[in-house]
Amino acid sequence: MQVPLLDLKAQFQTLREAILPEVERLIESQQFILGPRVESFEEAVCRYTGAPHAVGVSSGTDALLMALMALEIGPGDAVLTTPFSFFATAGSIARLGATPAFVDIDPLTFNLSVEHLRRTLADALRDTDGHPLARDGKRIRAIMPVHLYGLCAEMDAIGDLAQEYGLPIIEDAAQALGSTYPSRHGPRQAGAIGDFGCYSFFPSKNLGAFGDGGMVVCRDAAAAQKLRALRNHGGERRYYHPIIGGNFRLDALQATVLEIKLPHLDAWSAARRRNTALYREAFENAGLFPAITFPAEPYRGSGHANHHIFNQFVLRVPERDALCAALESAGIGHAIYYPLPLHLQECFNGLGHREGDFPEAERAARETIALPVYPELAPEQIARVVETLARFYARR
Repeated sequence: MQVPLLDLKAQFQTLREAILPEVERLIESQQFILGPRVESFEEAVCRYTGAPHAVGVSSGTDALLMALMALEIGPGDAVLTTPFSFFATAGSIARLGATPAFVDIDPLTFNLSVEHLRRTLADALRDTDGHPLARDGKRIRAIMPVHLYGLCAEMDAIGDLAQEYGLPIIEDAAQALGSTYPSRHGPRQAGAIGDFGCYSFFPSKNLGAFGDGGMVVCRDAAAAQKLRALRNHGGERRYYHPIIGGNFRLDALQATVLEIKLPHLDAWSAARRRNTALYREAFENAGLFPAITFPAEPYRGSGHANHHIFNQFVLRVPERDALCAALESAGIGHAIYYPLPLHLQECFNGLGHREGDFPEAERAARETIALPVYPELAPEQIARVVETLARFYARR
């Protein structure tokens, strides 16, 4: 039995009759750039997340880039973030001439370590205004936590540090739309906690488009107005450009598809958690614990359904690379998110980092593997995955 890592065709078949007529109507209208379809989806995201403002953009990467541009972050600046994430997290910072200032991760959640963040800020040198500086002397201007794999970072503690040091927060929520954080201020949606929240609608995400797409949400009306200008070459009126932006628009086709999918998101998240529970039971029955480390669920007792949405189902395993080969031979889909931490990427050699600088990120890169968890995954497919793992480790 073949088990794919993700089966987008299975999801599409359940929505085919809802999507195709709306796409046909859009084609008939020939209104593909911004317009009422994009505005309607932005309003739907505001209702879903509780964010006051939402701006549809061309990708999750461009969402991060625009949030940084809205804060006018550039050369001479640094942004604190994780070295264990998709490249866009750090790439968007570097693209503007700023420095990604890395902070190691928590070994259980894989998210930014609050303790390391606190220590980094406390130990930082200060400029003449008392503002913390990164190791290269650049002024730290923001914190960019990532809600990795669909689990929120510890936003209350991060928010306290941000307030203490006067730093805005840009949430990289590319993998976490719908995830609930049990804040001491009440439940909050991933992306709608900090100053800016950035989502990706890449097809493989839990809410995926029919191509690239993204969204920035924010609390401040002036910031939202600036974001709308930035996505349209920096202009609010045609041919008038008070600032420099780019072509970062979400097209109407993607907005149409995403608005149809959005009401199903919570059910899909519940199905992912159901599959995770099946894995847990099967791992226990197969005797795979404690060799395999199951994904942490620190907010499981919070009473909030979407305490984790499992955009990816990521384990720590012994002999990871040999296991990958066994899964490949058995026709079991899998992936490594991420095999090389950002501080060791060739393009960041100029930052002067070496192996050992962020040991938890490096260990996660060596030991983690993602297995299928998509909502349409059948129990017999899960059984097949676990059987393959059990057979592999029985030979060790």
